[in-house]
Amino acid sequence: MKNLAPIIVFTYNRLNNLKSCINSLKKNKLCNESKIYFFSDGPKNISDKPKIKNIRDYIRKLKGFKKKIIIERKKNFGLAKNIIHGVTHTLKKEKKAIILEDDLIVNSFFLKFMNNSLQKYEKNQKVWHISGWNYNINISTKHDCYFTRGMNCWGWGTWLDRWKHFEKKPKKIINNWNKNKIKEFNFDNSINFYSQILRNYNNQLNSWAIFWYATIFYKNKLCLNPTKTFTQNLGISKSATNTRSIENTFNSVLTNFEYQNFNYPNKIIENEEIYKIIKRNFKLNKYKNIIKKVLYIQ
Repeated sequence: MKNLAPIIVFTYNRLNNLKSCINSLKKNKLCNESKIYFFSDGPKNISDKPKIKNIRDYIRKLKGFKKKIIIERKKNFGLAKNIIHGVTHTLKKEKKAIILEDDLIVNSFFLKFMNNSLQKYEKNQKVWHISGWNYNINISTKHDCYFTRGMNCWGWGTWLDRWKHFEKKPKKIINNWNKNKIKEFNFDNSINFYSQILRNYNNQLNSWAIFWYATIFYKNKLCLNPTKTFTQNLGISKSATNTRSIENTFNSVLTNFEYQNFNYPNKIIENEEIYKIIKRNFKLNKYKNIIKKVLYIQ
């Protein structure tokens, strides 16, 4: 495959998670043909310094990619700033990219799906976001992916000409969105995504992904999602300390289906049936207190 998108990996101080992420990437046939960027955040305190040194020692010795670029932050940016700056920096050079955080693992078809999709919709301005993750829900469709308004950030990709519109301006949203707009943003009020805009405005939360979703939503654009998930969050598993009881809706398991090709939707419109399924699962979800971790907001 030609014109592969570079991979961006954001990492902080979790070496075991990063190793799991990289080991899963290496199971992809396109791995050794791909360029990879690492954005290593700086320490918050003295105790973080040896952990970050171990991270950086591991990255420097790492092989298995076509080219490796390492950006080491001298100070702690925090996840939101690190991602916003890192994605912006990379896309100015590369024009498109596949983005991962170090607590994600991927299956062996992740890079193929992401690259195929980024190439397929590169010139179609209705599509702004490609996701590698999907909910653990039953979807009956002949296609391998679908379009929706919802933006999932557990393994995703986009292009410079879309990302350049990204804004993190909670006050602007609060002043301009009416009740109907907020209802649509909240999947017909089946979940309260808008509360995260308010929490950012009130300095109770410092996140990035809710604003990428808000940008896409406000521009009336769409996101492509696989019907079976190609990524899994290591923090959402039975072995995790804080989220062991999380509902199956969010504890997605990597698909092991052997994809030869991907069957894309015939029309670039939101899939109404799947939209209804997602809304129903939001309403059934009893674990609202972990939404900021599980759904998009890092």
